[in-house]
Amino acid sequence: MSIFAATDTRSIQVQKVAAESIPVIQSLAQITWGVAYKDILSPEQMSYMLQLIYSTPSLQNQIEKQGHQFIIVTDEEEPVGFASYSLKKADTKTTWKLHKIYIHPNQQGKGTGKVLLDYIVHDIQPTGANALELNVNRHNKAIGFYQKMGFKIIAEEDIDIGNGYFMNDYVMKLSW
Repeated sequence: MSIFAATDTRSIQVQKVAAESIPVIQSLAQITWGVAYKDILSPEQMSYMLQLIYSTPSLQNQIEKQGHQFIIVTDEEEPVGFASYSLKKADTKTTWKLHKIYIHPNQQGKGTGKVLLDYIVHDIQPTGANALELNVNRHNKAIGFYQKMGFKIIAEEDIDIGNGYFMNDYVMKLSW
């Protein structure tokens, strides 16, 4: 499935992708993480997490074994963001997990993130989904965006990711 949205000044398209798009995802992750986490994570933790989450073997595992669906958004055919999502648990089809959503810094505030979220909700609703959950660093400015989109903070988690690092997150949920 692919969607196309046009405005007076730009046209954006969202499409599902697979392992062939790993280099694009990795490139966008490098750009977006450098901005999103520069004041939150040490350079060492950022490097560790990028390798842990965005190495080619890790992304292949997410796509091929964990069932993460990746989507890429393009503006005038240039990749400007991506997201991934899957069922939260295999035994329930009502709650899905948004694993990643990152928008190129020069695209933020232009509605691109909303287009990605709308795409995901539209994609999962026919499966019987009634909620989408995500984790976000408790110091990430994106919390305001998620709240604007209707997400509510439902919990806090401190997740040990190894090497002495933790992800200090809020769990947020969008229900419909």
